[in-house]
Amino acid sequence: MSGAAWDTEAVKIGKNAHNGAGGPREKVIKSQSALNAAKRSGAAVATEKKYTTGNAATKPAVEGQRLTMVDRSDDVVPVKKVSKEVSDALKAARKAFVTADGKELTQKELATKASTAVANIIAIESGKATPDQKVLTALERALNTKLRGKNMGQPLHAPKAAPAAAAAKK
Repeated sequence: MSGAAWDTEAVKIGKNAHNGAGGPREKVIKSQSALNAAKRSGAAVATEKKYTTGNAATKPAVEGQRLTMVDRSDDVVPVKKVSKEVSDALKAARKAFVTADGKELTQKELATKASTAVANIIAIESGKATPDQKVLTALERALNTKLRGKNMGQPLHAPKAAPAAAAAKK
């Protein structure tokens, strides 16, 4: 028993005791200087972009799967645009909305009511805007009209058919 490793070598206990495969371990590098040092040493370096974050509330249009598809594609991928149905529904709802003066709602008045820029309204109505869910939600609430989904162009809060069903039960 006199030739055991614990007799002749210092035994490391704790976080510095590495008894593994002996090869370089996979490590997440968070700084640019550490990345450059790893490249200079000749280590295998793989870079991956993190598309989403834990609290992505500040980024309303995060499209992780789409960005991955664009990243892996060799072709030029066109940018998503608002569909013609959305722009037509917005135009019709804005023209049908009557102000207190008895006039139809202008793009500027709608932008003020929805707390967005006039350029956004113009771009959506012309079909050149990229879809932004926050802007579309604000426009739906301002016009009380659905601009997304299967009932596009219908009132947002349509009267429910529950009273007729309740009368049929009696």
